[in-house]
Amino acid sequence: MSTGMEELRVLKAAEAVADEVWKRVSQWPVFPRDTVGKQLVRASDSIGANIAESFGRFHYSEKIQFLYYARGSLFETKYWLNRAQQRALMPELEVEGLSSQLTDLARQLNAFVASLRTQRTANGRRDSGLKEEEGVYLTLEEAAAAPPLFAEAELDWLISNLPSPIPNR
Repeated sequence: MSTGMEELRVLKAAEAVADEVWKRVSQWPVFPRDTVGKQLVRASDSIGANIAESFGRFHYSEKIQFLYYARGSLFETKYWLNRAQQRALMPELEVEGLSSQLTDLARQLNAFVASLRTQRTANGRRDSGLKEEEGVYLTLEEAAAAPPLFAEAELDWLISNLPSPIPNR
């Protein structure tokens, strides 16, 4: 079992795609690089960044949510690769190679999510996300009918023992 984030196979695969995209886009002319290229690089970098962020999360639901963000960035990367191909910025063969890597990466992400869900269930956790306990709210009538928090004598004591205000300087 891997102990460090750098050992995650899925993260290494995401980094490989992002580095390949960077090498390619950095050679484009200014206009294509500023329009399609920056979006493509950001999307491909975001895959690995979200995988890394999921590693740093404590709750299973948070980890899974960031892996879903990574998967969303993966599909965005595929979109921008298709745009790059259509606009003759990348040859079809190169786009197909990167798309194939992304398809494999998507399978790894899905497997990673499935393993986290299995671990969550095996550990007996019912972590369904960050939720507060349901609050109890009273109407004005209910609040007025509720017993007071402090007895009259306690309130008198609190008022008589208030610290004196700090004088103005």
